Amino acid sequence: MQSGKRVVTRPNIVYIICDDLGYGDVHALAPKISKMVTPNADKLANQGMVFTDAHSGSAVCTPTRYGIMTGRYSWRTKLQSGVVQGYRDNLIVENRPTVASHLKKLGYHTAILGKWHMNFNYLNPSTGKLLEKPKNKKGFKAPIGTNIPDGPITRGFDYFYGIHHAGSMKEIIENDKVIKHEDEINFLPSLTKNSVTYINERAKDKNTPFFLYLPLGSPHTPIVPSADWQGKSELGPYGDFVMETDNVIGEVSKALEKNGLSENTLIIFTSDNGASKAANIPALAEKGHYVSAHMRGSKADLWDGGHRIPFIVRWPVLVKEGTESKELICLTDLFATISEITKTSLPSNGAEDSFSFLPALKQKPINSERNGVIHHSISGHFAYRQGKWKLLLAKGSGGWTAPREHEVAENAPIAQLYNLEKDPSETTNLYETEPEIVKQLLKDLKTDIYSGATRNGTVLKNDIDNIILWKNEK
Repeated sequence: MQSGKRVVTRPNIVYIICDDLGYGDVHALAPKISKMVTPNADKLANQGMVFTDAHSGSAVCTPTRYGIMTGRYSWRTKLQSGVVQGYRDNLIVENRPTVASHLKKLGYHTAILGKWHMNFNYLNPSTGKLLEKPKNKKGFKAPIGTNIPDGPITRGFDYFYGIHHAGSMKEIIENDKVIKHEDEINFLPSLTKNSVTYINERAKDKNTPFFLYLPLGSPHTPIVPSADWQGKSELGPYGDFVMETDNVIGEVSKALEKNGLSENTLIIFTSDNGASKAANIPALAEKGHYVSAHMRGSKADLWDGGHRIPFIVRWPVLVKEGTESKELICLTDLFATISEITKTSLPSNGAEDSFSFLPALKQKPINSERNGVIHHSISGHFAYRQGKWKLLLAKGSGGWTAPREHEVAENAPIAQLYNLEKDPSETTNLYETEPEIVKQLLKDLKTDIYSGATRNGTVLKNDIDNIILWKNEK
């Protein structure tokens, strides 16, 4: 704890998560090989703590978001690969505790501004019946007035303003209704404006802490920097869009400062996975910018470029300025961390894969029963991280980066093992030369997957019984 400052157990919480922002897209995290201009993220890093070994729960959107909200790996559900497209039942079942519902019970006002991407249904405003998205009808928009019966406000949030996912970005939803249609280029500016408005409004109620979950839709496609940001970077539209995304941190920080809330607000800034190939990674590299910094791979992959993400925490009453943590953490850890901060118990029927990183914020080691962190690619391939070792149950990337599974030679090892301490770029496969390490990692991975939880004290099982460990087996 910083000298003379009081740690509070009910801080305001602002959780900003970007969509497809690579580790190297934050200049402060890779200053020698990042050409991106991110003054606000850099300032946040200087004012707080940078985690250099933080990982998303998956290498793609939906499963990571599920893990953040529930403290549970998404592959424990029916979603074993890919992402959801909306117009289906909410992936978070109604009785499952969420970070939002947990905080709401503690007296927090809870809001989500941005992208949900965990499914919900639409009800026809004329008939009240389920609305199906027409097949092969490009540009379809749910009519204004369409009701959302199982959206975020039924999963612990008091307020929702945003969209389902990028493919439906023109459908703007407030609470449980589609309220308007607008061009995608307006979405990020509206989120920025509404975030500031929300903080200004909550500042009027000094007795009620708030949780602002801010899942941005950027710099995910469509890459649409607004007019004020076009041409701002030297890295094309993607660079411009990242700069506009970085501006959200600045506007939120200014709103907190203006209202005297900075000291008592925990800000977390992160991303849901690595950078997408839609950013035109080779063209950026030609300009000297590397979206994944020193790491191999990008969004969708099992290699660290797919899921090691920026993670910066600022909390002036506790976190020392300009600090760094090398602790291994996962985005599923928000639930347990918030529970420890608020001095409340985790639910026995949830948060199965969540472990508190509060000790790291105090510059202390994290001691828990966690054996390792489980990684998951877009195709459902598993990987397991334990200390310096990383085991990948895939021949290739498990995602979009070459070599993909069908591109690897038939006589190649069936899996990969890397010593990240010596080989952080995952170039030398030790799978066949370290059989004992492989055996132990595989044993622990199986235990974590099939036991239904990696945290002690939970009573739930996986939603499905047939989770396939080796995706390449026929």
